[in-house]
Amino acid sequence: MHLTAENLAARRGEDLIFVNISFHLAAGEALILTGRNGSGKSTLLRVVAGLLRPEKGVVIFHDAEGGEDRHPGELSHYLGHRNAMKNELTVAENLGFWRSFLGGVGGSAGLAVDAAAEAVGLSGVTHLPFGYLSAGQQRRFAFAKLLVAHRPVWILDEPTAALDTNADRLLAGLIAAHQAKSGIVLAATHQPLGLENARELKMTGFAGADAGVWG
Repeated sequence: MHLTAENLAARRGEDLIFVNISFHLAAGEALILTGRNGSGKSTLLRVVAGLLRPEKGVVIFHDAEGGEDRHPGELSHYLGHRNAMKNELTVAENLGFWRSFLGGVGGSAGLAVDAAAEAVGLSGVTHLPFGYLSAGQQRRFAFAKLLVAHRPVWILDEPTAALDTNADRLLAGLIAAHQAKSGIVLAATHQPLGLENARELKMTGFAGADAGVWG
């Protein structure tokens, strides 16, 4: 499988925040976006995930079995700054919803809710409302959401937010396991994630209002 971005450009308001961003990731590879706040990391992730329309360029995912090119938004998990969970529902209800709603891709099923909770080290609290948990516990369960429904591409925006050192290591292990199963990872971070087979793309920020994007 391959994830390819070609000549991406995106705007923030009237200004181009980046232009001519291209990369190619094969199965098991990772790309880490770095750069100061406001440099376009989150914007690029949202473009790849299909949440924002690019000013120019295309993003394509091609599976390993010769299937048609598809947008990664159909085949990816996007984990942003928010955890995408309902505070009033229990952890089990939240994860159960996402498992049912997202389903599997390519015949690969995700983990059961209890198994996903165990994988993030919090198997004993799935009966509690999500809103009762600490910020670190909530972030761990946001990662459990990635495990209950299989997606070959993980798009992660500051995934270590609210995590302590032990949770950082747990997260690195989950990502490494995803890569070992031919998963692809695209992540924005200010902290080292300790990933294998990873490249870095440093985002530099605004390209200007008239950078000749169509020229």
